[in-house]
Amino acid sequence: MNVTNNQAFSLKALTQSNLGVPVLLLTILGMLTLPVPPFLLDVFFSFNIALAIVVLLVAVYALRPLDFAVFPTVLLVATLLRLALNVASTRVVLLDGHQGGDAAGKVIQSFGEVVIGGNYAVGLVVFLILVIINFVVVTKGAGRISEVSARFTLDAMPGKQMAIDADLNSGLIDQDQARNRRQEIASEADFYGSMDGASKFVRGDAVAGILILFINIIGGLAIGMVQHELEFSRAMEVYSLLTIGDGLVAQIPGLLLSTSAAMMVTRVSDSKDMGEQITGQMFSSPKALIVTASILGFMGIIPGMPHVAFLSLAAIIGGIAYVITQRKEQVEVERVAAERTEKVQAQQEQQVQQAQVPEIGWDDVQPVDAIGLEVGYRLIPMVDKAQGGELLSRIKGIRKKLSQEVGFLIPSVHIRDNLDLTPTAYRITLTGVTAGEAEIYPDRDLAINPGQVFGKLDGIPTVDPAFGLEALWIDPSQKDQAQTLGYTVVDASTVVATHINQLLLKHTHELLGHDEVQQMLDMLAKHSPKLVEQLAPEIVPMNVLLGVMKNLLMEQVPIRDLRTIAAAVSANVNLSQDLGALTGAVRVALRRSIVQNIYGNDAVLPAIALDPSMEQLLLKSVHQAQQNGITDDIILEPGLAEKLQTALAEASQKQEMAGKPSVLLVSAPLRHVLVKFIRYSAVDMQVLSYAEIPDDKQITIESTVG
Repeated sequence: MNVTNNQAFSLKALTQSNLGVPVLLLTILGMLTLPVPPFLLDVFFSFNIALAIVVLLVAVYALRPLDFAVFPTVLLVATLLRLALNVASTRVVLLDGHQGGDAAGKVIQSFGEVVIGGNYAVGLVVFLILVIINFVVVTKGAGRISEVSARFTLDAMPGKQMAIDADLNSGLIDQDQARNRRQEIASEADFYGSMDGASKFVRGDAVAGILILFINIIGGLAIGMVQHELEFSRAMEVYSLLTIGDGLVAQIPGLLLSTSAAMMVTRVSDSKDMGEQITGQMFSSPKALIVTASILGFMGIIPGMPHVAFLSLAAIIGGIAYVITQRKEQVEVERVAAERTEKVQAQQEQQVQQAQVPEIGWDDVQPVDAIGLEVGYRLIPMVDKAQGGELLSRIKGIRKKLSQEVGFLIPSVHIRDNLDLTPTAYRITLTGVTAGEAEIYPDRDLAINPGQVFGKLDGIPTVDPAFGLEALWIDPSQKDQAQTLGYTVVDASTVVATHINQLLLKHTHELLGHDEVQQMLDMLAKHSPKLVEQLAPEIVPMNVLLGVMKNLLMEQVPIRDLRTIAAAVSANVNLSQDLGALTGAVRVALRRSIVQNIYGNDAVLPAIALDPSMEQLLLKSVHQAQQNGITDDIILEPGLAEKLQTALAEASQKQEMAGKPSVLLVSAPLRHVLVKFIRYSAVDMQVLSYAEIPDDKQITIESTVG
C-alpha cells in the first residue's frame, strides 16, 4: 500500500510540476546526441505519424481557429521531434546500413520496400514529388496566407476595439463581456502572428529533408565503399533504399502537418466545423451541381472517353442535385402553407372582432406613451424574439444602464408597427412627439467613419442617425474589410438602440414626473425618514422639488444622490423658492460629483473665464432684467450677443482640440442665465460657478472670453 501511494504521489508531483515539456526536450536532445536502437526508432516513427494524423483531424474538426490556439506550439514540437528522428535514423543508417534493409528498423524498411516497391529510382522520384508538393504548393501558400492574415488582423484591431466600446457605451454588453471580447481579439492577433512564424518551421523542415537525403546518400556510398568494401551498385541499392525510406517516413507526417497549418490559416471564423461549412456553402444551390453533371455527361458520350466513369459520376451528381431541389421545394411549400394558414386565421379573427364591436369607452382612449418606437413592416423581425430579433433585449439594456446613471427608472419603450412609415423606416417619439427618425437596412451593417479611415468601401451612403457621422450601409461580408480600414461597423439593431440611447440622454429631464419623484422619496424614506418629513408638501411643494431635479437633469447632472439633493432643497427653501437659486444651491452641494463627472480625479482643473469687463457688463444686464421682472435671462444687444456666442464657440473648440474639457467658470449670479444662453447657442460647454469648485481642487484659466 505504501509503495502504491508513493508511486501515485510521484506521478501527481510530476504532473503538477509541469515537467512534461522539459522531459520532451531532453528526449529530443538525447536522440540528437546518443545512439537510438532500431526498436525505439520504430516506436518514435509510429508516434510521429500518429501525432501528425491527430493534429490534422483536430484542425479539421475545430469550429474556429482559436479553438486550436496551441497549434503553433504543437507544430514547433512536432518539427523538432521529426528532425531529431532524422538525425537518429541517419546515425543508424550510416553505422549499420551495410547489414541490410532492416538495420534502421522495420518502419524505414517497410517504407523502402513496400511503399516504393524496393526500387530506389522510383523512391527518389516519389520523395522529390512529396517534397515539391510540401515545399512549393502547401507550405508556400500557407505561409503567404499567414502573413496576410497577421497583417489584416493587426490592422483591424482598432476598429474592433471601437466597436466593443460602442456596444459597451450603448448598454448592449456589460464589462465582463467587453473584457472577454477584447481578450478574444488579442488572442486572435497572437494566434495569427504565431502562425506567421510557425509556417517558417514547416518551410525549413522541407528544405532540411532535401539536404538530409543527399547527405545520407553521399555519406552512405562513401562509408559503404570505403569502410565496408561494398561494390558501388550494392552500396547504392542498400543506402539509397534506407535513405529514401527514412525520408518518406519523415516527409509524410511533414506533409500532414503542412496541410493542417494550411487548413488553420484558411479557415473562416465561423462556429462550424469544416464539414458543415463545405456542405452549407458548396451544396446549398443545386445549379452548380446540375451544370457539372451535364458537362460530365457530355464528356461521357464522347467516343474514346471512359464512359462508365464519367456517366456514373454524372448520374451521382445529378441525383444529389435532384435531392437538394426536392428538399428546397418542400421547404418552400411548407412556408407558403404556413403563411396561408396565418392569413386565414387573421381574417377569421378580424371577422369575429368586426361582428362583436363593443361600445366605445375610456379604454379606447389610449394614453400618450412616454417613449415610443414605431417601425415599418420590414423591421418587425428586429423586435420579434420569435424571429431572432435582438432589439428588445438591447433596449432593455439601455434602459437599465441609463436608469443607473441618472438615478430614476426610465419608462418602458412602447413598440408598435406603423404602416404609414416606409417599410425600412423607424420613428422615436417622446410623449407622443417625434424626437428622431431614420431609415435603415436590416440585412446590412452600418460602417461609420469615426473621422479617419484608410480606404473606401462599396455601399449605400448615409448618415449615422445617432451622432450625424458619415457612414455606409455595407454587406455583412465586408465587415472585416471595413474594420481593417478603420470603420466602426455595427448591425441595424445597434443603430436603432444607439439612436434611442442618445435621444434619451438628451431628453432625460422630460421623462421625470411627479410619480417618479414620489417613488424616489418613498425609497429615501426607508433610510432617511426625518429628512423626507422636512420635504412635506406644505414646506416644499412637489412642483418645486420636481423643477429643481428637472433643471439638474437638463444640465446633465445625475440625481442619484437624492439624499444630498433633498437636504440642500430643505435647507434653502425658506430663503427662496426660485428654481434657479435652489438649483444653484443644490449644485454647490453636489459640487464634488459634478466636478468628478467632468474632470475625473484630476487635481488641476483647466477652465475658461470671462473677461472682467464682460462679466461686469453681463451682471448689469442681469440686474436690469430683474428690474424688468425677468429672473432667468439677460438683456443684450443683438450684435453683442452674436459676438459673445462666437467667442464662446471658439474657446470651446480650442479646449477640445487640446484634449481638455470645455468648461466656463463664472460668478454664481451669472451661471444660470449663461447656461440658458449657451444651450440656445448650441455650444457644447459646461458652466460652473466659483462656489461649485471643491476646496481641494486648483483652477487654471486657459483662456478668457471678452
